[in-house]
Amino acid sequence: MTDSYSFIPIGVVHSPYREKFGIPRQPGLAPNLISRVELLGQCNHADTIRGLEQCSHIWLLFVFSECVDKGWSQTVRPPRLGGNKRMGVFATRSPFRPNPIGMSPVKLIAIEETKGNIQLVISSADLLDGTPIIDIKPYLPYSDSISDASCEFATDIPLLKQEVHFSEQALHCCEKVGLLLQQPYQQQVEELLRCDPRPAYKKDSTEKGYGVRLHHTNIRFRITSETIFVDSIDLVEPSN
Repeated sequence: MTDSYSFIPIGVVHSPYREKFGIPRQPGLAPNLISRVELLGQCNHADTIRGLEQCSHIWLLFVFSECVDKGWSQTVRPPRLGGNKRMGVFATRSPFRPNPIGMSPVKLIAIEETKGNIQLVISSADLLDGTPIIDIKPYLPYSDSISDASCEFATDIPLLKQEVHFSEQALHCCEKVGLLLQQPYQQQVEELLRCDPRPAYKKDSTEKGYGVRLHHTNIRFRITSETIFVDSIDLVEPSN
């Protein structure tokens, strides 16, 4: 087949993830992180979502917009396997694909309409702020949840178990940001860091510090075999 297809985004994501580094590698790993899907154009109409409020979860189909011009390879090195073993691109969820399309199941918390603007409030998303949405579908438990499904190289939830320690400065900033956002910011930070944002090939370097953006904050952290240290959290100016 030589046909090509073009898609117009039907929505855009507003999420606390301001850069690719640090985003959970799969949906559902940080359930307290709240995002929104703003509907666009002709799709920004109450009729397009009539009945959607009856769904607890939805599928979001989206474009890996930051990867569109990066090309793709027939094999990739999944972080899940330590970044050393190659697998076929179709055996992974790598964003570098022939067609850079992703899909995520997310929890639908609410549907809000303000001055004719419809937004879906969601949690557990793994989507960069500004991600284009190309379709929305209801999650159907009777068919979308397969009890005997298996994947031999991904059998458990890859979350760190270490205790999270915050510096005094970081705790103070957590309280301040939580009040500003009216969200459980400290819990969000813990969930994000338990997803282990570090590059797979650097996880043996336990003393190295990293920075990750969340909302309009920059979080400096270190991870050892026993503890996740949050050294500092600083407010940063929005980029736009």
